[in-house]
Amino acid sequence: MRIAEKFERPVISLIDLPGAYPGLGAEERGQAEAIARNILEMSRLKVPTISVITGEGGSGGALALAVSDRVMILENALYFVITPESCAAIMWRDAAHKQLAAEAMKISAPEVAALGCVDEILPEPPEGAHADHEAGAGLLGTSLKKHLAELKAIPIEVLVAARQQKFRNIAQFYTER
Repeated sequence: MRIAEKFERPVISLIDLPGAYPGLGAEERGQAEAIARNILEMSRLKVPTISVITGEGGSGGALALAVSDRVMILENALYFVITPESCAAIMWRDAAHKQLAAEAMKISAPEVAALGCVDEILPEPPEGAHADHEAGAGLLGTSLKKHLAELKAIPIEVLVAARQQKFRNIAQFYTER
């Protein structure tokens, strides 16, 4: 990403991962620190950034790649802070309640868009992007070109400040007591 910044090239991240592994070994190897460092670096990049969730966008692993000026999601993709199985295991002590957890977490493309976690839902070919790679790539390419043109027109200082503000406020809601 720093090389892209050095040569004034945009950073585009394609995300499809179930999440960061939460085990002790991963933590011993510095996984959490690497995720935190990547979030920091992406928030400060002085080039346009775009992330696309193409399948699963899970946990800190996805967030580490999705601190972008624009976050898009394919219409059949999912974006979540924890897998439904893990959430169910925590909430109900039974991973079998994963469907209930998924519904409560609101992880589908329309649901995360309604929460303000993504900027655009990208349509897929009738059978899905995985079944028609060329059509899926064409739809993605059209959207990337549009967003890059918009982002390049914004002064970089304004772009970085807006990116940082966006992620400070993402998915926040308040209730009255």
